[in-house]
Amino acid sequence: MSPLTTARRSGTGTMVLIALVAVGMVVGIAAIFFWVPTANCLVPGVADGQPCFDARPDYIQHIFYMHVPIAYVAYLAFGVVLVGSLAYLKTGRRRWDILAHASAEIGVLFTGLCLLTGMLWGRPRWGTFWTWDETLTLTFVLFLIYVGYLLFRGLAADPTRGARIAAVIGIFGFVDVPLVHFSMVWWRTLHPAEVVINPAGPQLPASELITMLFLLVVYTGLYVALMLLRTRLGRAEEALAEAEAALEERPPPRAHVAATP
Repeated sequence: MSPLTTARRSGTGTMVLIALVAVGMVVGIAAIFFWVPTANCLVPGVADGQPCFDARPDYIQHIFYMHVPIAYVAYLAFGVVLVGSLAYLKTGRRRWDILAHASAEIGVLFTGLCLLTGMLWGRPRWGTFWTWDETLTLTFVLFLIYVGYLLFRGLAADPTRGARIAAVIGIFGFVDVPLVHFSMVWWRTLHPAEVVINPAGPQLPASELITMLFLLVVYTGLYVALMLLRTRLGRAEEALAEAEAALEERPPPRAHVAATP
């Protein structure tokens, strides 16, 4: 199979995945507004048989179904940065660096969306868009770490040396990921307790849990689609840089001197 045929099939597969993500997003949003309860179900009910803490409409709670999957995909993205960075430092192969770089960019995007949706949720809950709560602060630090990772790569005079140092940043920066997640367990934070990955099991009604997990699959598909596009762009950039370097190394053509009669 020729490289051109492979590229075409890959492009078709990516477009199909993007279409599936778009359909899944529409289905997920419809479930949020028309299927799951509008009450706040982050806290178990106070009475037997009452699945939610408050039966009154709570439309702000709809943000929860976007916020949680976005946060989990950010974890995934930085996990891929960790794996790609370790593999790049071990093998020196550029494909691992391209993978880590692409995932870091997408991870920063999802972390920014996580912070934004959390602020929109927190304003009516806490009366402010931001508070220096442990979980929020650690998430902001995570965002800054990987923004720094990207800035360092962009400003490095030597791309190879910059990639190796960025890989070290990507490895040590991942330490903040479990700190963000378990801060809800270790400290009394304003952030709601973990209701999905919980030692006692998921603390959500079936409709909420299904909707949240479905959107987690959709956002994971979006992450994969963005990774396919970004790594393809990264390989194209690498090929262009190699071609330009080869042209610079070629000796200049000799001037043609016409023979005199």
